[in-house]
Amino acid sequence: MSALRPDLAIISDWIAPGSRILDLGCGDGTLLAHLAGEREVTGYGLEIEPRKIVACLEKGVSVIQADLDKGLSDFKDQAFDYVLMTQTLQAVHYPDELLQEMLRVGREGIVTFPNFGNWRMRLYLGFHGRMPISRTLPHTWYNTPNIHLCTVRDFEALCAERGIEILERHVTDQAMHDNALMRQFPNLLGDVALYRIRQAAR
Repeated sequence: MSALRPDLAIISDWIAPGSRILDLGCGDGTLLAHLAGEREVTGYGLEIEPRKIVACLEKGVSVIQADLDKGLSDFKDQAFDYVLMTQTLQAVHYPDELLQEMLRVGREGIVTFPNFGNWRMRLYLGFHGRMPISRTLPHTWYNTPNIHLCTVRDFEALCAERGIEILERHVTDQAMHDNALMRQFPNLLGDVALYRIRQAAR
């Protein structure tokens, strides 16, 4: 099996072997296929694009065609050990509601997203007065799938507001690597943010 992308490798390390997984916006199924092979997980991916669904099936990944903006009402409370959402949070219409649904159907959630608070984004917008284009945000403003960009601070504020506990946080650069300075100033230096979360005890 080919080497896993560094951010997906971090997610893999967070997941206990034998877990039941739901992957929201699973793409071509690369992560689920890896987890099935290396962690012996079971579960499903949800994906809306037919081309990516075909790629999942070719990898032997169980996938359901679904629109995440319609919620997760087909799944029972705490049906999964982990619900994953990698690079999808910013592309749904109601990210706050989907986060709550993730933590209803899963014991824990794992979320990744591009950090719009990164210093490169700030400089680009400040000097050019135009929406930034980068390796983590490669689309122009008029054809981007990203409709709710946020920063590390925005996400953590939402978690605090909704009673969501952050268990682990990891930030990386555009090449998906990290360093001590980035860990100290995640909102300024991180390009991609990764979180492991759960509903706080009431």
